[in-house]
Amino acid sequence: MQPHEPARVSPSLEKDSQEWSAKVLRGAPVLLAYLDNEQRFRYANETHRTWLGVDPQELIGRTVIEAGGRRNYQKIELALERAFAGRMAHYEGELFGGSERRYVHANFQPDLDEVGAVRGVFTTFVDITERRSLELQLHESEQRFFGAFQHAAIGMALIHPDGHFLRVNAACCQMLGYREDELLALDITTITHPDDLASDMELLNEMLSGKCDSYQLEKRNFHKDGRVVHIQLSVSVVRDEYRQPRYFVSQAQDISQRKAFEDALHRERELAEVTLRSIGDAVITTDTQLRITSLNPIAEAMTGWTSSEAQGRAIDEIFQLFDAHNGQPVINPLRAAIEHNTIADLAGRTLLRHRHGFDTPVEDSSAPIHDHADNVIGGVLVFHDVSENRALALKMIHLTQHDTLTGLPNRSQLHTHIEQSLITAARRQQRAAVLYIDIDHFKQINDLYGLAGGDRVLRALTAQLRRSLPGGELISRFGDDEFVVMLPHLDSVGEVASRCQILIAHCQETRVTDLPELSLRVSVGVSIYPDDTDDAEMLLQQAQTAMYAAKAQGQHGYRFFTASMSERTQARRKIETALRHALTRQELALDYQPKVDAQTGRIVGAEALLRLRADGRELYAPDQFIPVAEDTGLILPIGAWVLREACQQAQRWKDVGLSVPISVNVSPLQFQRADFYAWLDTVLDESQLDASLLELELTERMVMSGGDATTELLQRIKQRGVRLSLDDFGTGYCSLSYLKHFPIDALKIDRTFVRDVTSDAGTAAITQAIIAMARSLQKEVVAEGVETLAQGDFLRRAGCSQLQGFLYGAPMPPAAFEALLS
Repeated sequence: MQPHEPARVSPSLEKDSQEWSAKVLRGAPVLLAYLDNEQRFRYANETHRTWLGVDPQELIGRTVIEAGGRRNYQKIELALERAFAGRMAHYEGELFGGSERRYVHANFQPDLDEVGAVRGVFTTFVDITERRSLELQLHESEQRFFGAFQHAAIGMALIHPDGHFLRVNAACCQMLGYREDELLALDITTITHPDDLASDMELLNEMLSGKCDSYQLEKRNFHKDGRVVHIQLSVSVVRDEYRQPRYFVSQAQDISQRKAFEDALHRERELAEVTLRSIGDAVITTDTQLRITSLNPIAEAMTGWTSSEAQGRAIDEIFQLFDAHNGQPVINPLRAAIEHNTIADLAGRTLLRHRHGFDTPVEDSSAPIHDHADNVIGGVLVFHDVSENRALALKMIHLTQHDTLTGLPNRSQLHTHIEQSLITAARRQQRAAVLYIDIDHFKQINDLYGLAGGDRVLRALTAQLRRSLPGGELISRFGDDEFVVMLPHLDSVGEVASRCQILIAHCQETRVTDLPELSLRVSVGVSIYPDDTDDAEMLLQQAQTAMYAAKAQGQHGYRFFTASMSERTQARRKIETALRHALTRQELALDYQPKVDAQTGRIVGAEALLRLRADGRELYAPDQFIPVAEDTGLILPIGAWVLREACQQAQRWKDVGLSVPISVNVSPLQFQRADFYAWLDTVLDESQLDASLLELELTERMVMSGGDATTELLQRIKQRGVRLSLDDFGTGYCSLSYLKHFPIDALKIDRTFVRDVTSDAGTAAITQAIIAMARSLQKEVVAEGVETLAQGDFLRRAGCSQLQGFLYGAPMPPAAFEALLS
């Protein structure tokens, strides 16, 4: 055979191939046909007989309408017209064969001659009735599922593995106060309470890693209006065929009311227990069989039995009564009280026999205990030693007038004493003063050392207050960490100032065994009689208002009441209200102020500065709302938002080729939390930001007051790659010699130095000394608040490495800063 000569097929193989072609055309499970230009059948395969019950030969020469009927023709007419126009066409839908209905997929392929003219159409009909039925069943199933999902009585959501909502039902929207489109724009971290976020994320990560397929959790979410919603959460994961998570199915039930009931029940139990332990009467409770269930401390002392020893024993064994006249046993009145469902008292003179044999005259009252359905479920005995009525009465009076923790007079006695002091001062024509004292950041002490540690601190502080006020002053505990001092007779207002200074100094010296040095700081508010008011209640309110003013001024000090403070107090409350809604209303924003290289003027970083805005206008200045956020604890969720937003913005800039380090101010409340490092690590991982592009600005007091724990935390942060700087350097008490012990990268010279550096020789000398010493310790020096060329030139020559201030750019929104970078 020649190289280009086509291979020849043997006659037998050619015949065999023709037979196979005919066999395929006859047996193919599809309708195959050929139509000429008049839409008449020129070929129809054998499957027409099976499907339609028609001999294929009878179709030859008949038109499509004649063979299939007008009803079927109307369904495929458009597809036929397209094919006869020379274009491939398809049809999917119903066709009818007599009474039988089929669902088909049809192809119409034009047959073109050598010049491209249509001379016929090949038709193929595939029966997809069964597939269509399955699709309808699947669609119906999906409709049932999403109907059940949407109208479920509990909140339901489908959540992407990255935490964003994919679908939420009406109950979920109602529970959290959002519209569906609003929720779909959020993720679970946005609505989760910061204190619950770590545990939720840990369980989600376990599901992502395949350790489990579901979990249940009680957690707190934020409602759109800012309030907390307690939910019972059940989450399961849906995986694909490769066991990779596709989405989470989350079911949430609002249990806020249940939690409120539980809290109320807990408070009731605590109140009942405290009451039973505090009252002067002995109390014994039993079940319906008169078996002991509890004894309070007074009952233990009067019977000689401890509560644990007596539990389960018969009442007559523990509570033995005898007639004082004849010594005969007396029937326990509790038996009659339970049997007749009534209150019963002891009659006549009755003696209670102690476990060790001696007798005590008692009075007794017995009553049944009922459940919510008014069924008798037990009984209670209340009795007391009538020989000690006077002592018990005095004890009850003391308990009603004194704080149980510190022994100080409580509110009820305070008001009476203030009124009496004012009467005396008026008679003597003297002044009197009320001092309202509040411990700064006492919540941190409870967080660090627990409630028991906090109670020990309060008792130690009470002792310090007593030592600092040895005269006839009254000290009262007014609230959790609030105390009131009444100075009943004063010769001058200056005397009050001196007392306040002594009191603040003594409070700072408070010590508690086994606790680190506390250095307690207090804020004191002062109101003067009769200068401010002659009303006792108003005098107390004014002192409280002055205390808030002292806190707003910077804490750890005292302020005298002025009329303008009432306005500031109202303003403070408005700020607090605005802050509580700021996150959910998306009213927080970050501006960025450039930091430039002192030598080149090139932008080398930015400081993220928090703003509170609504509808494009500033609601409050930072120096107004940040102190309120710190006092109320709102700085924790707000600070978390700031750091996360700053990291995400820095990463967005890096993604578009603008790599710029961002510095973020950290609140002491944030920094002192035990989980601060873990949370910082999570934020960096979530944002995927290179840690070297983040700088945390800390205050001197934060660094100096934490001891070894702070040093260890700073080292861990540095090892993570994050830079550290000391903000407002020179205004606190940090010694430069201590800096070598801390892994600090940079010092920020406070703007108060920068402002006077060109006009005051002393300030200039101090600033130069600070810069020189810092540089000798290999620390960068950043000057903030630079507003004039003269200031910039001086600081550059003195050795500052970076400059920041209005001379180089005011704080600006992200878009403006990005334009400046570009």
